[in-house]
Amino acid sequence: MSIYEIGSQKIVTLSELGGKEIVNLNNGGRLGVIADSDLLIDEKTGKIHSLLVPDNRSQFKLFGEKKEIDIPWNTIRKIGNDMIIIELDY
Repeated sequence: MSIYEIGSQKIVTLSELGGKEIVNLNNGGRLGVIADSDLLIDEKTGKIHSLLVPDNRSQFKLFGEKKEIDIPWNTIRKIGNDMIIIELDY
């Protein structure tokens, strides 16, 4: 994985995030994979606000109802080779 630095910011390309598992540091729970997720991006600044991960915990989905977990970008603690560690109380 390549991490680029621009000033004091570290940048990872979107294609390198694909396929990584999202794991919550607080409870060890697996929340999903980046490939199945959407990004909520500020159109003016281009900054990522959050990840929208499909909530697969519900066994009963009515008529294609789609629920998502909103993971704020500032909860990401580490981006590794295989997973993204977040810290989220949920």
